[in-house]
Amino acid sequence: MTFIYQVEIFDKCFFTVFYIFEWSLKIFNHLIPMIRKITYQLPAIIILFLSFSCFAQRPGESVLFNNAWKFHKGDLANAENISFNDAQWQSINLPHDWSIEGPFSEHWASCTAFLPGGIGWYRKTFKIPTNMRSKELSVYFDGVYKNSTVWINGHLLGNRPNGFIPFEYDLTKYLSESGNNVIAVKVDHSQFADSRWYTGSGINRNVYLIAAEPVHIAQWGVVFTTPQISEKSAKATVSVSVNNNSSSSKNVTVDCRLIGPSGKIAAGKKEAVEISANGKKELELHLDVVKPQLWSADNPDLYRLEVAVYSEKKLTDKWADEVGFRSIRFDPDKGFFLNGKNMKLKGVCLHDEAGALGTAVPEEVWERRLRTLKAGGCNAIRMSHNPHADYFYKLCDRLGFLVMDEAFDEWETGKNKWIDGWNAGTPGKDGYHEYFAEWADRDLSDMIRRNINRPSVIMWSIGNEIDYPNDPYSAPILNTGRNPQIYGKGYLPDHPPASRLGELSAQLVKVAKEYDTTRPITAALAGIVMSNTTTFPGNLDIVGYNYQEYRYAEDHKEYPGRVIYGSENGRSLGAWNAVDSNVFISAQFLWTGVDYLGEAGRWPSKGSGAGLLDLAGFPKPTYYFRKSIWTSRPMIYLGAASLSSQKNRKYFNDNNLLPAWNFTDGEQVKVGCFTNCAAAELFLNGKSLGKKILQDAEGRIIYWDIDYQPGTLVVKGYNSSNETLAKDTLTTAGDAYTIKPNVYKNADKKESTIQQIELQLIDKKGNPVYQQDHEITIHIDGAANLLGIESGSLTSHEDYKMNRRMTLHGKLITYVQKKSRATKVRVTLESKGLQSKTIVL
Repeated sequence: MTFIYQVEIFDKCFFTVFYIFEWSLKIFNHLIPMIRKITYQLPAIIILFLSFSCFAQRPGESVLFNNAWKFHKGDLANAENISFNDAQWQSINLPHDWSIEGPFSEHWASCTAFLPGGIGWYRKTFKIPTNMRSKELSVYFDGVYKNSTVWINGHLLGNRPNGFIPFEYDLTKYLSESGNNVIAVKVDHSQFADSRWYTGSGINRNVYLIAAEPVHIAQWGVVFTTPQISEKSAKATVSVSVNNNSSSSKNVTVDCRLIGPSGKIAAGKKEAVEISANGKKELELHLDVVKPQLWSADNPDLYRLEVAVYSEKKLTDKWADEVGFRSIRFDPDKGFFLNGKNMKLKGVCLHDEAGALGTAVPEEVWERRLRTLKAGGCNAIRMSHNPHADYFYKLCDRLGFLVMDEAFDEWETGKNKWIDGWNAGTPGKDGYHEYFAEWADRDLSDMIRRNINRPSVIMWSIGNEIDYPNDPYSAPILNTGRNPQIYGKGYLPDHPPASRLGELSAQLVKVAKEYDTTRPITAALAGIVMSNTTTFPGNLDIVGYNYQEYRYAEDHKEYPGRVIYGSENGRSLGAWNAVDSNVFISAQFLWTGVDYLGEAGRWPSKGSGAGLLDLAGFPKPTYYFRKSIWTSRPMIYLGAASLSSQKNRKYFNDNNLLPAWNFTDGEQVKVGCFTNCAAAELFLNGKSLGKKILQDAEGRIIYWDIDYQPGTLVVKGYNSSNETLAKDTLTTAGDAYTIKPNVYKNADKKESTIQQIELQLIDKKGNPVYQQDHEITIHIDGAANLLGIESGSLTSHEDYKMNRRMTLHGKLITYVQKKSRATKVRVTLESKGLQSKTIVL
């Protein structure tokens, strides 16, 4: 059976964007510069008041609630009370991750990067402007890791164990209209070894304050589907859930319009309905769109959808977001189709931290990383193994990534969490499983409801490696040895039976399909041999295989109706060939796109080096190898390694050929290149060392064994007509002389307060220095904060909050946050024995 999921997806965002009439906007725009000048030196609470006043002109609003919080690490009694004195607490802005502040210690766990957990408290004091007092107010957290408990003015609002799921609380009935209000949040991450990777601790995602009229769109209340999409036309259904929280019935009109990429209105519709007092109704509006511009990985065209709600002819709410049209289809024999065209998913798995920044990552940082991955041929992202921050999905929409959104890494029973090092010592068992029975259905449904309109999302995953043999589930078939990629043990009868996989997956699939039938439900399976004895794979629409390429052909034959794809894979060429040579396999998701903290080896290791990019977001040699097989635009990469470092030729793989030409005179060196050109020729100081054909190269890597001479090494890539298509150069570098800064600019040149400065040691001639490292100190003069410095090292235990750090391979990245876009900031870079450098942001 072919599973077909053809749907026009309009992505929606809960954070509503409201508009006022044109004359009000013009007045507001004229007042902005004056307000900035007046408020520049005012206390934060007054600035907050003024900002609320501006927003309050609108019928409804959603504003960032990140600034002017107080934080205390450690548990305290009565800190939720409005009278509690927090004067000595640390002043912070959100998002905030206290774990990344360290210190690193063997006291903690390798699974979570040898960084601390604990308990933390957050408080924020604010006033409600007069013109907002008639509104319903709520607070929305995009995620708090973990076990958050929230109070307003001492009144308990609720608890959310899951650290990756957004949630909202109504504040209205507990607020003081004229006095101070205090929101307090307790975060309990005392079970610090509760994950197999680094999660961070605290309010590490955005927080929003939402003000609404009694008649408004419900939370995640806009859903779009379409039964028909073609290049000529599309029919869409717009479902809008509207709440009437007033004490009388209301005549309500919902007006929606769709604005195309060109700025012209593509479609629109109105519907009217009467909603009873304290009632709720869902309206369906049907749109016809002529010649829709289809969203794809290569051309991620987005529309703008606007939904307005009128109560008794008065505008009371408005929702708007970027949206997109696309159709998807998975076929068990032919793979994946996007907009009717067959394609391969060239994907990577990603956790959601960013080295020095922990899990409190600004959007711009992930945009730089994602653009780099896109340039390397990546077109798909697996959100491993939890829902990510809200902005992450929007970036995937805009940049053209196809997304596998994933809910859980464990279900009812805990997995191994390694304390001493991966697969070393005795593991812990703390984790989400403690809350699964009570919260899983809601957590899964909330993940889907939040992202249901994102065009980038093409599948929902209910779990990762839940079936890992004996961790925790087991079955007698494990005694047969038919699962060779899993280390170790046979059937363990004291472990939970594998049959539970079928029972629990059926429950989760049912929940998922209650909210979305337009996308397939999947899971990433690690123990297919064991799972095939259960109903687990059959409950899924499409079945992900982790590191089990050897089973593709056998299972395709045995289960002809099963859609099989690679949900997690290694970097070997063979793993890719299993996708490229089998039309029925649609995808590969490499482990992983970026190095990450946690899941580490023994101390001093603090993370995993499996990524195409390092912790600083710099490409590693393996990135260029992947680019050579995933892209068609001519490219070539040149690297070298000492032959004496390892006699075994297999040592020279896609990550050991380093971009440096500094060895000992006469030393034997292996030079290699990655390319998608038909042939490559190597030159040393202008002399050809031979041309080689890519087709003849073992493992798609072309090698030369040569004796080292200082100077310039050049490789040229040719087509079959001997035309030069690409070139790469390595030059012998001298000692480091100074620091070369490069302020990263996104391709769209979007202005931002977040500045990412890439630092490179160079010699007197300007050549990059790869073989030396120096400690660089960062001084900032102006209204800006240093958010962090990252080298990419997986063994450094330097304090991430210091203003200095040792380079790795001569490189660093530093993250600076300016107070405003207009602010000029001077950044001075210093290192002992090197010429200093100053730049102005």
